[in-house]
Amino acid sequence: MNKVFIDGNHLTLEDFINIVRNEYRVELTTEALESIKANRRIVDKFVDEEKVVYGITTGFGKFSDVAISKEDTELLQRNLIISHACGVGNPLDEEMVRGIMVLRANALAKGYSGIRHETVLTLLDMINKGVHPIIPEKGSLGASGDLAPLSHMVLVMIGEGEAVYKGRRISGREAMEKAGIPIVQLTSKEGLALINGTQVMTAIGALTVYDSKKLLKLADIAGALTVEAQRGIIDAFKEGVHRVRPHKGQRQTAANLLKLVEGSTFVTRQGEIRVQDAYTLRCIPQIHGGSRDAIDYVLEKINIEMNSATDNPLIFTEERQVISGGNFHGQPMALAFDFLGIALAELANVSERRIERLVNPQLSGLPAFLTAKGGLNSGFMITQYAAASLVSENKVLAHPASVDSIPSSANQEDHVSMGTIAARKAREIYKNTVNVLAIELMAAAQAIDFNKQYSLGRGTSVAYDAIRREVATLQEDRVMYTDINACSKVIFNHTLVNKVEEFVGLD
Repeated sequence: MNKVFIDGNHLTLEDFINIVRNEYRVELTTEALESIKANRRIVDKFVDEEKVVYGITTGFGKFSDVAISKEDTELLQRNLIISHACGVGNPLDEEMVRGIMVLRANALAKGYSGIRHETVLTLLDMINKGVHPIIPEKGSLGASGDLAPLSHMVLVMIGEGEAVYKGRRISGREAMEKAGIPIVQLTSKEGLALINGTQVMTAIGALTVYDSKKLLKLADIAGALTVEAQRGIIDAFKEGVHRVRPHKGQRQTAANLLKLVEGSTFVTRQGEIRVQDAYTLRCIPQIHGGSRDAIDYVLEKINIEMNSATDNPLIFTEERQVISGGNFHGQPMALAFDFLGIALAELANVSERRIERLVNPQLSGLPAFLTAKGGLNSGFMITQYAAASLVSENKVLAHPASVDSIPSSANQEDHVSMGTIAARKAREIYKNTVNVLAIELMAAAQAIDFNKQYSLGRGTSVAYDAIRREVATLQEDRVMYTDINACSKVIFNHTLVNKVEEFVGLD
């Protein structure tokens, strides 16, 4: 069985995806196990000495000045979990839940959380045996971390709440029993160690970034097909143009476009048919490239956050010191995920404008709405409406969540990040953008069918064939939503982009 060993420092996005989607087993390294044990001994010492330490021998938030006796430390941690499990809304997808558990385990593996190693191993057992807590999608302020949703994760660990096990939604206690995992009796610091972090926003964001990296290539493929369908000018994509304005994403996109249309007789040269193309064709490298650079920035932040200690307080073993800080605050990720949503929305914006160029006979030189019998048939008319609707919705969703803050815990926690909202919005924008690009792919393929005398490029021909395996050429009007769904599916599961990459290496 494939395994990923975690130590809190070296988890990659590829490892994360393998655990979450490909069911790789996850285990602690020996070094991480020893680090957790050594860190825990510090907590036990403070409890024995009844030393005043936030979250260990005190209450939480505004109650940080309330001392808790040694005898009540276990009840304190249980009460923390059951009182904080206040999430609402639909449950998060199982892959997101797996991602949350993996990232929380990895943070605990760093050895700054004061948790018992047995409790961490319980969390790993849940991942490896497929116990997926029901975690409502809403209710986190993104500081102090993702308290409410992470509490729902811990409910199942203590035999409460609900979980999905082998496709069935059952009580948390029953799920643990069926999986053969003993429930946990939380002790000092452990409840706080499990819920004080940014793992919900980071898991949602990490999945979206991974998918977005694939979507960037797909957007280049869709753009290249539309350039061919419009008999676009390839001079604007030449390496020299982008060498003199060397933004990385711009250069990558331009190189991809040239690879995709290599050998095409659809494309033209400057002055052959027209002097220059409209921006939505000519500026694809600059527009897609800007989104590429933005998503690379978000990926950099993801890689840092996946391997960070986001607890409060942090327990430093060698110094035998406990420090209350603010690593739970999601602001670095909130800003990044707002940026991610904007970058994805722009891919949809330009795609919808390319769709308009394909269906509008005044711009395309093709039959109106890409149907040979216009009037009797509406063709692709309403697919553009659908794309326009999704793009408009994205504009609403792209409003930054991070510019908002509401004080909580009687103003003790007086600035919060809203990072989890930012991550969820970015995910929704991603889904909308997939559907817009699916419509563009269908429209471009339909437009190409009106000019069979030309041949497609090396990469775009593979994409065209993949589309036609899912969606036939539109001869007469038919139910279109099934076509859109079929085309979206091969984008969501990355089948189309992977097929093209087998023939053409894309950046």
